Amino acid sequence: MRVHICAVGRMRGGPEKTLVDDYLTRFDRTGRALGLGPVKTVEVEDRKGGGRNGSMAAEAELLRRAWPKGALVCTLDERGKRMTSPEFASRMGDWRDMGRGDLALVIGGADGIDPGLRQQADFSLSFGAMVWPHMLVRVMLAEQLYRAATILAGGPYHRQ
Repeated sequence: MRVHICAVGRMRGGPEKTLVDDYLTRFDRTGRALGLGPVKTVEVEDRKGGGRNGSMAAEAELLRRAWPKGALVCTLDERGKRMTSPEFASRMGDWRDMGRGDLALVIGGADGIDPGLRQQADFSLSFGAMVWPHMLVRVMLAEQLYRAATILAGGPYHRQ
């Protein structure tokens, strides 16, 4: 199952990008034998300013174009389901085992996920009730993808 991280905004060089790149490289290596990956990141324009040309709806349209047709869509949203790392790993394994070829993990911009896009999604995942900057969400998501792969592989990275 190919993984597509579809995110509003551009990640510039710096410590966050270094962490994301490291965890996604680890995920690709570990996940390959499990039928997970590779990961592709698609960044769409941040539509700040409100109004017709700068809104959550405009970002949602750009995000919809970012994932492949037929992908299972999972938004990252504070209103989503809170899961443990083993539960997330199990869910990824289930999606893979259902024969889903593509998983789109969708990260909104500063104003979050458009309500219409949230309703359209197959699943919504929360990293807690707090709101996180979208660049940190990318780091946490990349780490959780790697952790999920190691859990599914029976590796020692995840400890309980």
